[in-house]
Amino acid sequence: MAVRHAASLLLLGLLALLHTWGARAAVEVTMKDKVEAFLGDAAQITCRFTSDDGIGSSGGIIIEWFYVESPSYSQKIYHLESLHHTVEKNTPYTDRLTVNNTGTPGEVVLTIRDVQLSDEVEFICHVKSLTDGTGEGRTQLRVFKTPEFPTIEGVKKGISVSDPPSKIGTCEVKNGYPKPSITWYRNNMPLRNIPDVVDIVHSVTTESSGLYSVNCVLTMKVKKEDKKAAFYCEAKYFVPGTAKMTETEHINITVYYPPTAVHMSVDSPKGKIREGDTVELHCSCDGNRPSQEFTIKKDSQRLGETTAVLEKVTRLNSGVYQCNVMDLDTFEELSTNTTVFVNYLDEAVVEPKGTALVVQKKEFTASCNALSSLHTDTTWLKNGKEVSKGHHLSLKDVTYDHAGMYICVVTAPEIPGMQTNGSLQVNVQGPPEITEKDFNEKETAEKDVELSCHVRGYPSPKITWTTSDGKVISSASQTKTEVGAKSVVKVKVTSDMTVFCNSSNDFGTDSVTYNIKATIRSNGVIIAVIIICILLLAILGSVLYFLYKKGKICNRSGKQDFTKEKSSKDKIMVEMKNDNTEEAILLGVNGEKQLPSEQ
Repeated sequence: MAVRHAASLLLLGLLALLHTWGARAAVEVTMKDKVEAFLGDAAQITCRFTSDDGIGSSGGIIIEWFYVESPSYSQKIYHLESLHHTVEKNTPYTDRLTVNNTGTPGEVVLTIRDVQLSDEVEFICHVKSLTDGTGEGRTQLRVFKTPEFPTIEGVKKGISVSDPPSKIGTCEVKNGYPKPSITWYRNNMPLRNIPDVVDIVHSVTTESSGLYSVNCVLTMKVKKEDKKAAFYCEAKYFVPGTAKMTETEHINITVYYPPTAVHMSVDSPKGKIREGDTVELHCSCDGNRPSQEFTIKKDSQRLGETTAVLEKVTRLNSGVYQCNVMDLDTFEELSTNTTVFVNYLDEAVVEPKGTALVVQKKEFTASCNALSSLHTDTTWLKNGKEVSKGHHLSLKDVTYDHAGMYICVVTAPEIPGMQTNGSLQVNVQGPPEITEKDFNEKETAEKDVELSCHVRGYPSPKITWTTSDGKVISSASQTKTEVGAKSVVKVKVTSDMTVFCNSSNDFGTDSVTYNIKATIRSNGVIIAVIIICILLLAILGSVLYFLYKKGKICNRSGKQDFTKEKSSKDKIMVEMKNDNTEEAILLGVNGEKQLPSEQ
């Protein structure tokens, strides 16, 4: 028993020694679980190794790289031993890999250029020391490809709320890796499958390139509220280190729904309607089915569909107008109506009509009214100025100043511009009254003068013009005025004169006097003659002075020196006075004396 116990102890000691030696000789390899890279980029996979013996460099060890081709087989792609390296031939990485030291002891990097989708495999770094200790690490390479921008296409035709779940649209995102996903949204809220309400169907296509394309169709039971809803899709995809999302543009769909209410309005004119207006009636509803048919009518008369135009309406157009909406598919009908009232203002009626004759100093009353559907105001005008308000015009102690044309204006203040007018001519009966003053003086230098004479009175006075010697001037003209008559005459003025304007009618006469004073009309001529004479004397003086300077006229001593002219017809006669005598001597052109009788 003692021998057996000793042998057991020896065996246990040897096993412990072997375990300690093996643990010290083992190599520890550290690698990342995964490395991510975009398709076409370069991927770098780092392998770090250490051992209990202090191995920390690639010298004195063997480093081999493998990739897992299948669960049961790993393909070697690189071998490094004693600083000699070998790239395995005829592998997918023969021309695309490099292995380099990073400068850190115990660290090498495998670089794979132009990463492909097929490179998404597990890579193994196997390290073996000279003492036969080994270790290995593994890294999964992940490959990414950003997909194209997602697209959306909505249905073109309208969808009725009475239809079963209908296709809303299709979203698609192409050529991504790994497989992207699509989520439908309605008004910023994600949609999920709901039986008989929402159905979202995804389909995935693997392209020949190995990339994925995803198609997603939304089918939904629409409601009236969906007419303003915005639908869009969100595509989610992965890139190295994170996930990203991209939205499509927003789309709307056409939703058909039956009406629940009908509306009818008078859109023109705004406010109260009056005769002569053009009225537009509009019919609408809160439904929008293509099968809806509108009708606007009054009584049994069809006037239009969604719009009816009534031109130059009268009070006969007042009444109840109806709007009907019928669904030609279901023959359901809704209707409503509105009342149109056309306001009117008839022509003004003035009493008395036309012309009124009023005796001077008496009182007079007239009235003006117009039949209207509205409250009216009446104003009386004379010569454009307001003289009275109200339907009645009252004149007291009538004079000629009250004679003339009166206009009554009837307005309906509730409708701007709605008015009618009437007129009344008031004649004041009485003797003539000339408005010019009794005595008029006129001073004129003209050959003709125009005189006028205005006479008030009724019956319209007769006007005649006479001169102071009783002659009647027949060239006068006479016209009637609102208050009497007017006459104009043109009189020839040869000297001071007096002209009379005479007027008369059945009730008396009146006259005025015009004294016309003729002023001298030749003053301008006389002044002109005087100026001409002065100019002639100045010229004559210049000629005489010229002859004197030339010696052709006598000097102070009385001597004469004249030269005969070739012509004997003309003679120059010069009157001379000697200082010693008062005798006047006339000399001819030949120097001979001539007596005054021979002149």
